Amino acid sequence: MLPVITLIGRPNVGKSTLFNRLTRTRDALVADFPGLTRDRQYGIGRVGPGPYIIVDTGGIGTAAEGVEALMERQVQRAIEEADHLFFLVDAKDGATPEDIEIVQRLRRLGKPITLVVNKSDTTDPNLAVADFHQLGLGDPWAVSATQGLGVNKLIDHVFAQLPIDTDETDETAEDDQGIRVALVGRPNAGKSTLINRLLGEERLVTFDSPGTTRDSIFIPFERLGRRYTLIDTAGLRRRARVQDAIEKFSVIKTLQAIEESNVVILVIDAHEGVGEQDATLAGHIIESGRALVVAINKWDGLQPDEREHVREQFSRKLAFLDFAKLHLVSALHGSGVGLLLDEVDKAYANATRNLSTPELTRLLESAVQEHQPPLVRGRRIKLRYAHQGGRNPPIIVIHGNQTEDVPETYRRYLINRFRKALNLLGTPLRLEFKSGSNPFQGKRNQLTERQIKHRDRLKKFTNRKR
Repeated sequence: MLPVITLIGRPNVGKSTLFNRLTRTRDALVADFPGLTRDRQYGIGRVGPGPYIIVDTGGIGTAAEGVEALMERQVQRAIEEADHLFFLVDAKDGATPEDIEIVQRLRRLGKPITLVVNKSDTTDPNLAVADFHQLGLGDPWAVSATQGLGVNKLIDHVFAQLPIDTDETDETAEDDQGIRVALVGRPNAGKSTLINRLLGEERLVTFDSPGTTRDSIFIPFERLGRRYTLIDTAGLRRRARVQDAIEKFSVIKTLQAIEESNVVILVIDAHEGVGEQDATLAGHIIESGRALVVAINKWDGLQPDEREHVREQFSRKLAFLDFAKLHLVSALHGSGVGLLLDEVDKAYANATRNLSTPELTRLLESAVQEHQPPLVRGRRIKLRYAHQGGRNPPIIVIHGNQTEDVPETYRRYLINRFRKALNLLGTPLRLEFKSGSNPFQGKRNQLTERQIKHRDRLKKFTNRKR
């Protein structure tokens, strides 16, 4: 196993910035806003002599009530998993009473701790760390997570103390992420609760308040010998209601998570019904080409007439999702949740299937015989053969003449025929049309050299006879 380094400290001391620096990514959302990080974020450390796991956590030392108490619980679990702790403090603030209180709590754990004085780029390093010797954690390390100053030396120093497995290789650090599954939906739809139910533990902070999740959290997970990466995302609201800068960044991270995923689970709150935002989000998922599973959550709390109303809303507002399987679940009580990953497997398998050219061409010919393409400027569109042009989503390339004039209605007809014949459920299907170039185009009045010679001989013979 790779060694684990956990970043802890007060809110807004730069833990997420250091996490991004050590992983050489932008996975952690960063802003000059205290309490932004709430869940544990894991990544592979790429700065230093070898790989290791780095864990970003929310700020500790806040009021232990409400969502802050749940954040503290997540930090405590991250500390328990750690082989080494980086206790981050702010050089500009000096040693605060909250820092002293946190140090007293950490000493009881018996974990190796390194005191990291962040934001030390604006002053002399010796002056920056002077006030922190009173914490009694040994020599402080002055760094700047933003500029990268002192970070490499810090990792080199600590790496010698980590429990390194000599059989561990970089290949392990880059281990297969499996099927990447993003859970998206409106705020408070129950995405984090659903992931906790799938994992069987309180891995994510859940609170009865919209906007609890702010960042996209990637969680490796294994079930029945198959690997997955579950991606929890921030809830998306209508653009007109998104005014806070943090929420705008959360929206961007959610859209990026959709692009990076293989399968998306669209979570809809049954109590809120199917709204316009759900339809907009579903449209974006289809445009991204991701395989899709729809989960209507909180189903167990509805009366029979309310359930019928939700079904009617789904069939009316999301009629374009006829290829996606609908699941009725309760993340809180677990009903129906166990079937979700089975459907994810099926959707992913369909999205990545290999489709043979003879079969696609045969299906194309059958569809054309049953319903021919329309006439364009007095000439019939001709579709000759088809082959696969890509996977996830499946792309079928159709060759023929005048294909640029194929109407949208006929395109949809072909998509439905291919989907039904190939049983491609759970994934969008794209068609691309290509017209073959006419080799004689532009050469109708041009004579070959042989034809020119023959013409000249014919003229000479005619002149002699005259």
